[in-house]
Formats: sequence, structure tokens, C-alpha cells
Amino acid sequence: MVKQRDMPAAHWFGSGFVLKGWRRMVDLGRLVATSGANETEYFDPEFPGRALHLYSARPKDFDAETPVLLVHHGVGRNGRAYRDYWLPLVEDTGVLAISVEFPEASFPEHLWYNFGNLHGKDGAANPRKAWTFGVDCRLFDELRDHGVTRTEKYGLFGHSAGGQFVHRMLSFGYRDRVAIAISANAGTYAMPDLSIAWPWGLGDTAAETGTLAEWLEFPLVVMAGTEDVKTSGKHFPGGPRSMRQGQHRYARAHSYVGSGCAAAALIGTHCAWKVVDIAGVGHDGRRMSIAAAPIVGAKLSQR
Repeated sequence: MVKQRDMPAAHWFGSGFVLKGWRRMVDLGRLVATSGANETEYFDPEFPGRALHLYSARPKDFDAETPVLLVHHGVGRNGRAYRDYWLPLVEDTGVLAISVEFPEASFPEHLWYNFGNLHGKDGAANPRKAWTFGVDCRLFDELRDHGVTRTEKYGLFGHSAGGQFVHRMLSFGYRDRVAIAISANAGTYAMPDLSIAWPWGLGDTAAETGTLAEWLEFPLVVMAGTEDVKTSGKHFPGGPRSMRQGQHRYARAHSYVGSGCAAAALIGTHCAWKVVDIAGVGHDGRRMSIAAAPIVGAKLSQR
């Protein structure tokens, strides 16, 4: 096993080998060292000084062909808890679930997580390489480099703030390696509308009609707990621009998919998104994970 150490992060560009500063590297094989729960610290090459935490749930029957699911936590930044939600699910689902935690100390506030670091606090746009939306793609590549997986694509599941992260990430591409994506109980959405300013829409971003069509044609699954209807609370987005999307999270999920269908009709394409109601469930990461598991397993088992 490779010991954690300080070494330069390297990337191939054409035939050249370019160093991108120094960052701590870890052996991602730790994530599959034993069946059940594993964990390790991780440093993305674009954020070498900002630690992420990876928590894995490995099924007993595991090899490098086992499908990979990346899981995104809510506003509590509780990656371990979301890994624990998937621990009893991975055997039947047949996936390696890796919960990617963005600690508040490393990626503070909603700008870094929910909104992907597209803009700084001053509103200035950040370059694409500084967007946290790129973390999953690079992590999956490193999982392949470390021999953890030989699969070509991975799945995504995000709940609450993680649901915001997942659907906003996919709005800007990052979809080539994604086999299944589920955004569950998101508080707000980046509506597929170039006239609505980011982060409630895709206005004032790099999005354009051509890329919007490609996004609408991606088979996104939006999961909505039918009891996720509270309209108050510390983390409920209750500002006027959020409220235009619906009175509560359940309504906003339907508004989002409806907006996708309307946008597709307007630009002459089809919307592959679908909303899946989860009866009797509120804003509950564990129960939404349970509901997502058969959808994830069915899709990722197709090879």
C-alpha cells in the first residue's frame, strides 16, 4: 500500500508530462481494503490544499468490475452518515458506494458546494478549472488509475444540497462518464432557462442553447419525497427567487422537470428527465437512499 506523502500532482497533456504543484497523495485502494466500511482523505489535483473525505461501502462480492456510485451528502457535510445509509444497500445493489464529503473547513458555505464555485463572494466568475463540479470526474479517473475500478462509467446520487450539486454539475457537462444520475429532494434548482440568473437558472453562465439541448436529452432522475413539504427551517431556501420555483421541495422537483419539458419543446428537442415520487418520505437522506438503490442497481448492472 502506498503511504500518504507529499508529491507533485501530474497530468498528461498530449505527449507532455506537466507538474501542477504539490499535493498529498493517498492510496485509493484503502477504499476497498475490506468489505463494509472504509475511508480515506483525498486531495483533488485542482484543490491540493483542500482536504476531502471519502467514505466507502464495499460489498463482499467485489472486484474491479463492480459498478461505482458516488454519493453526495446534504448541507450537514456528513459524508460518513451517507456512506452508512448505503452500507446495508450495497450487497443487493451490487455497487461500490463512495460518499464524497466536502468539509466546511475546506469548502466553506454554499458557493463552494451547492453552487460549484462558479463565482466568488464578489460575484466574479471563476475559471472552469476552479469549479468543484469537476471533482467527481477527476476522482473517478484516479480510482481507475489506482486499480480500484476498471469500469467505464459511474453513477451519481445526491440528496438535498447534494441533489443541488449533482444536477447543477451535470448542467455544465461532466456527463460523459455518468451512467445514472439521481438528484433527490434538492432545495433549489438551476432551471434550464437562460433568462433566469444563476444559480436559480442558467443565465449569466457559459450555458447556451446548444449545450442546453444536450443536457435536456440526458436521462436525469429527479426524486421527490411526497412529504418533503415543510416551508420553514434553518436550511429551507425561502427567498423570493427560491419561492418562485415552488412552495416546498416537493413542488420544486416537479417544477424543475416541468421546466425541462417546456424548454425542450421550445428549442425542438426532447426532455429525457423524469421525476419519481417517493410516497410517504420527507426530507430524509436515509429513506431516499433506500428508494434510490434499486434504480441505481438496475442501471449500473447493465454492462
